[in-house]
Amino acid sequence: MIFFMFITVIIFQRVFELLIAKRNERQMKRRGALEFGQSHYKFIVFVHSMFFVSFIIEVICFNKELSSSWAVLLILFLFTQAGRIWALFSLGSYWNTKIIVLPYADIVKKGPYRFMKHPNYTIVAIEFIIIPFMFQAYLTAVLFTILNAIILFIRIPAEEKALKELTKYEEAFSNMHSISKNYKKV
Repeated sequence: MIFFMFITVIIFQRVFELLIAKRNERQMKRRGALEFGQSHYKFIVFVHSMFFVSFIIEVICFNKELSSSWAVLLILFLFTQAGRIWALFSLGSYWNTKIIVLPYADIVKKGPYRFMKHPNYTIVAIEFIIIPFMFQAYLTAVLFTILNAIILFIRIPAEEKALKELTKYEEAFSNMHSISKNYKKV
């Protein structure tokens, strides 16, 4: 019962996010934004969809139960959700599941984007571990962590290339690079 409530909430959240992304896509394209990475987007959708299918199958078919560490994992999950919402609200109408770039737009440097370039991808990577671990679905956690890493090795360079070509992305994050270089010297 707890599993079905948990997975239902997450799926509804993702559907709601897709609706927000679609609305943002329409708004951005009306303003002249361009879309990139269409060739790999279907693989992202596939991996994320199959994550839920695998998770549900592993828990149901192998009679997985709530982890004995569920309370700690739930707290970590709630932190990821707070981070997810923080990233989404920080980007506002720029947030999307696709790579949609408005030429010459200012780069968002607020919220978690003050600290890192891709907080939402980090959050998803953590979720791909925490969510299955809550119900001891370790196969799903391992498999989809690997698949997500492969997708991100394609996605992040494509996104950064588009941002560098159409905005002052490198300039906006140049101080982040100097901060990390100075940190390494210490």
